[in-house]
Amino acid sequence: MTKIVKGFMVEQEENYQLNVINHMRQGIRNFAKQEIIARKNDGTLFQYTYKDSYERMQRLANALESIGVKVGERVGVIAWNHHQHFEIYYGLPGMGAVMVSLNLNLIPEELSYVINHSGAKFIIVDEDLISVAEAVAPLCKAIEGYIIITDNNLSDLNTNLKPIYSYEELVNKSSPEYEWPYLDENSSYAACYTTGTTGRPKGVYYSHREVYIHTLTFTAKFLISVNDIVFQMVPMFHVLGWSIPQASAYAGSKLIFSGKWSLSDLKELTNLMDKEKVTISAAVPTVLMAMHEIVRKMDKKPDFTGARFLCGGSEPPITLMRGFWDETGGEIVHTYGSTEGLAIVTLNYFKPWLKIELSEEDLWELKKKQGTINSGIDIKIIDEMDNELPFDGKSSGEVLIRSPWITRCYYNSDRTKDSFTSEGFFRTGDAGCIDSEGYLKITDRIKDVIKSGGEWISSIDMENTLMSHKDVLEAAVVGVPHPKWEERPLALVVLREVSKSISEGELKQFLTKNFAKWQIPNKIMFVDSIPRTSVGKLNKKVIRMQFKDIYNN
Repeated sequence: MTKIVKGFMVEQEENYQLNVINHMRQGIRNFAKQEIIARKNDGTLFQYTYKDSYERMQRLANALESIGVKVGERVGVIAWNHHQHFEIYYGLPGMGAVMVSLNLNLIPEELSYVINHSGAKFIIVDEDLISVAEAVAPLCKAIEGYIIITDNNLSDLNTNLKPIYSYEELVNKSSPEYEWPYLDENSSYAACYTTGTTGRPKGVYYSHREVYIHTLTFTAKFLISVNDIVFQMVPMFHVLGWSIPQASAYAGSKLIFSGKWSLSDLKELTNLMDKEKVTISAAVPTVLMAMHEIVRKMDKKPDFTGARFLCGGSEPPITLMRGFWDETGGEIVHTYGSTEGLAIVTLNYFKPWLKIELSEEDLWELKKKQGTINSGIDIKIIDEMDNELPFDGKSSGEVLIRSPWITRCYYNSDRTKDSFTSEGFFRTGDAGCIDSEGYLKITDRIKDVIKSGGEWISSIDMENTLMSHKDVLEAAVVGVPHPKWEERPLALVVLREVSKSISEGELKQFLTKNFAKWQIPNKIMFVDSIPRTSVGKLNKKVIRMQFKDIYNN
């Protein structure tokens, strides 16, 4: 453990607590008339102001106390992106309880585990997600009540959940004034549970202090301001919506919530973003690729000139970033993070001298990297013997990170000891390297690196090379057992609708521009879809299991 050395000490305000509720209180003070818009299930738009929202947050805090929610108790939330969810982001933790963000895509066994493990006493749930709550209710005996977000009367709802409360009724009948408690900044603000492909979900609890500091650094690093129009497309249950709601509220940005949506709604969302002149949004590559496919077919393209779209979860294909820029004027900004890292660890932007030193093609290649490490974060790359590696752009090893907002343990889990060092570094499980300018490049998940004949092959690099082909929409590459070479790569490819005539041999030949002959997959299989996790990442565990015997037959 690093020893703290005290220098010349001065008197200061030691009792001022960095509470998240201050973001909204100060936002209301400065930006009370700023708009908040929420897309409803029928496609219509709800609109109010920061000031209106803050009043309802106070009403919500009073309402939660009225039904018995106490300071420190956990409350689960199963909800879409809407203005009520935004109110919950502040009203619930502001009164001292802990918001447990529940991934509505988890299967009942996993979701009930999260609810029970967190010790949640109440569940807030959208009316059209009641079935999700009903599926886990028999497995969650400690739940004391369900708060339904609905415009209907409770008597009109067909549900076996009990007892139930109406979110709107509770809020409307509660006082619009609330005296926020002066919470210790180390109190838990919220919890998100990881949804990895191995083992049960792991609980990551964020303190008010962690969220407060991260919000300030993210807002400054991404230059979010009152002039921005922010479209919240990332699910708000996914790592606090990538901290975008908090940063927007702190900066006073106009906020637009996407509501309930699926890939089939992307054309409507694209048109809405164009109409509202959105300047900031975010999504995983799968979503942005689907949006790009829609844009490609539009006669009148949306104008996103000057807009920035954060893209994380996995590396966005260069063809996506270039195509999106050419057809909409919008910039896809590569970012990297994790549940443990509070989503935003890096941001990829061009340093001014690199715009002079590098060619246009080299700058596009640079955008493939995850970006520079955000200020406030310590990072190091280590080899298999835990030796620290140089930042030379070549030495690849496991990425370790540490900061005031990166978690240092999993809640009530014996997996903490394997994932965190004694110095407080989080072992990300990602393999990567850092160049002399400080740009991080993730080369693979350590468990996904393919070892063939004693040599390593990057699945990420191969996937993105495949997706740079004009006929390829999606690609996944995994290592599967081989009787002679230990592992060999297998590629799954989804083609664009108009490109069904390309052959396996043509794609193998295409890969030779970036890969040696021995690295080329033995098989490239054309599929209609590729398995993904609940947060949109390639589910390589499922792919490996499905095709584990393909080279042994």
